[in-house]
Amino acid sequence: MAIDVTDATFQVEVLERSKTTPVIVDLWAPWCGPCKTIGPILEKLTDATGGRVILAKVNVDENPAISAAFKVQSIPAVYALKDGAMFDGFVGAQSEHVIAEFVQSLMPEGGAPTVESLVSAGDEASLREAFVLKPGDESIAIQLAELLLANGDVTGALGVLSLVPETDKVRVVIAAARAAFAPTDDYDVQLAALLPQVKADEGARKKYLDIMEAMGPLDPRSAGHRKRLTAQLF
Repeated sequence: MAIDVTDATFQVEVLERSKTTPVIVDLWAPWCGPCKTIGPILEKLTDATGGRVILAKVNVDENPAISAAFKVQSIPAVYALKDGAMFDGFVGAQSEHVIAEFVQSLMPEGGAPTVESLVSAGDEASLREAFVLKPGDESIAIQLAELLLANGDVTGALGVLSLVPETDKVRVVIAAARAAFAPTDDYDVQLAALLPQVKADEGARKKYLDIMEAMGPLDPRSAGHRKRLTAQLF
């Protein structure tokens, strides 16, 4: 889970929240090249914790008070807070393996389980933790996605699979997820009715795009509707 934090929201979103959930503060700026490298890695790894570690992103150019509080001299600078206090951190670009260990160090205590033991446990929380330890691992991603599918979480399954290369084995599970998708909305009907109007009617076009936004890129219907929109417009 990633949130954008400002000087005004830091007290609540970071300090107070860290009393119950570990928070990683990513100090970055749009002009910082290395920030663009580690930012997506941090987002992927914290997402994989299922909300047990939160990522707070701070644009240092726009939030001088936070920058001053952390005494930022260079970026990227990444710090972790637990129980309302600084826990650990690093400055500069790091490898995904190092960042994964950093995220793992923030997970709830009770021994340091191995990837193997977590995979053997087989529950959602354990598999997510294993995926943090071995980000991008195909077999863990497939096992977690299959579990989410069994629990009816198609969107979650597709989200996990999007974090690993699309190999033949992954494509099989993706196909199963899409086949299991049973929409309860009437978006298909609405889009079909709007499609003939989108070229001449700006309002219809905007409504079509709003529905597409609501569906999201992981909805297996999205690609088809987007292609039909492009064909209609051009």
